[in-house]
Amino acid sequence: MSYYDIDAILADAQKVPCTFELDVPGLGFVDGNAGGDIKRGMRTTLPLWLGELLAVQRLGNSAIVNLDLPETLSPRVLNALKADPKSVDMRALAQHFYGLAARVLDLFEEEEIVDILTEVGQSTGASRDGLQRGSRLTLGVGQTFKKRAAEIADHAHNPRGALGEGAEFLRGLDEMERQLFRSAHDSAKAMRIWLGELKKKS
Repeated sequence: MSYYDIDAILADAQKVPCTFELDVPGLGFVDGNAGGDIKRGMRTTLPLWLGELLAVQRLGNSAIVNLDLPETLSPRVLNALKADPKSVDMRALAQHFYGLAARVLDLFEEEEIVDILTEVGQSTGASRDGLQRGSRLTLGVGQTFKKRAAEIADHAHNPRGALGEGAEFLRGLDEMERQLFRSAHDSAKAMRIWLGELKKKS
């Protein structure tokens, strides 16, 4: 993603849970306690970009914070994605779910999350050890997205489905999926217009 990509900026701005590993004087405003101190072991949520910076920053032998997995990628969500990715309301989890998942997978080496989001082995026939972590991410957030993309395309090409029972599914799309829906809908509309003009000429 580009440095100026607004979707990447918004994905990095999503909050993740953190645990402070050190006492930090005067930083209480981070947790709504202006002028107070942050105590060791205190849990709070920080934007991903700030949590990452504080997690890699070392003071002595300890990092300032320890990043925890966000609720967006909790076992409950992962089980729902395993069962049926189309039934999960991605927007309720995170507006930029796929961007957040990719960033979290860059930071954490959570094999279970990688397996669920990529389904390596089942979908590609490749062994998990044979793939580098970067290529697993590229496959990526992919397999969950791929299963939902067919449903998105169906709703984009069938206007009645988008207005009827599919409306609930469409409300649950994250931003990347919404862009896919718009592109598929606009291309189907342009094709219908072109075919109509072609019939008029003949």
